[in-house]
Order: sequence, then structure tokens, then C-alpha cells
Amino acid sequence: MAGRLNKKVLLFIDEHGTAGAGDLYLGAVVVLARDAGRVDKCLSDLLEPDADEIHASRLDDGYLQGLMQRFWAAPPRDRVVLVNQKVAARGRPAPVLYAAAVVETAKAGLARFKRDILGRVTIGNMDVITHVNHHNDHPAFEAEIERARREDGRFRGVNRVGRVDSAASRLLQLADVVAYSRKWIVSAELNAPGLRERFGIQLP
Repeated sequence: MAGRLNKKVLLFIDEHGTAGAGDLYLGAVVVLARDAGRVDKCLSDLLEPDADEIHASRLDDGYLQGLMQRFWAAPPRDRVVLVNQKVAARGRPAPVLYAAAVVETAKAGLARFKRDILGRVTIGNMDVITHVNHHNDHPAFEAEIERARREDGRFRGVNRVGRVDSAASRLLQLADVVAYSRKWIVSAELNAPGLRERFGIQLP
């Protein structure tokens, strides 16, 4: 039992933007469950002891870039995958669009995690954790997630999609920064290779 539990993969996913109101950017932080505490601590150690919840849109870009560069230089770089996924509006109801975005982001994150961290090991024991909001707390979101768990390729290995307040998880806050980082490409401040080289953030 312990061996199987140690192989569980956790995907922390948060967004920048609003589903159904223009482009939506999702950030994924992918780790083995056994490494989540270590990666969390590496981020927490870079913050002030009394630091509040990290909200990327409320912080200075220079501070965020410095934080991410120091984080990526820490030991977790061989334990974690960071992915930024852009999802265009497709005219569907916002909760369904958000669910589809979570599915596509999870699949992209899992593909990179399998390649970069696990090699050829098959992944079949996964949980997705998102920040609770009015889109993912909706029956249409639940229905689309359940459809994807039955039918949608790599996402069929997901056991459940959980929703928590991001204040309770530094890794969800990290996912928020990863989602926000696409702003630096949109503004032409960085390109995709620069985003990966400096901060470890990959674009599918």
C-alpha cells in the first residue's frame, strides 16, 4: 500500500483571467505526493516568515520574477514541473470552459511530468487540486470533469478534482504565479525559451 501511495501525482492548478471573458491562462504545478511538502517548503523559505497569501496580480513583476528565479534555482527543480496553458474562449458556458481548461492543463502537465521526472513510468494515480471559485463549484463543471475522467485519454487516470481555498496551499499560490507569468510573454518582456530557462515554466 505505501509504495502505491508514494507514486501518487498531485496537480495544483490555478488561473489568471476569467473563463468566458477573453483569454484564460492556467498554471499547473505537478509533483509526486511524497515531494509536495519539500517543494512547498522551498517556496515558503523564500518568503518572509509572516508572508500572507501570494496573489500574483497584486505583486510587483520584478519581485515575482526574482522569487521564481530563486525558487527554480533551489533543489525542487528535479521534483516539480511547471506548465502555463493558454485557453482561448470558445463560446461555451463559463463553467464548462473552465473544466475543459483544467483538463487540458492537467494533460499537458502530466505529459511533461512523465517525460521530465518519471521517464517512461505510466501514471495512473492522480489528484487535481484547484482554488475554489464560482466556475468550478458548478454542476456543469462537475459534469464536464466526469465526462473527461471517463473518456479523455490521460485524464482518465485522475481520481478526483478537489477544490480548496488557495490561502491553504503555497503550491496553489505557486500555480497562480505560473498562470500569471504568461503576461510577461504577452508584454514581450520574455519569450517562451526565456520563461523556461529562468523560471522553469513550460508552455505546451
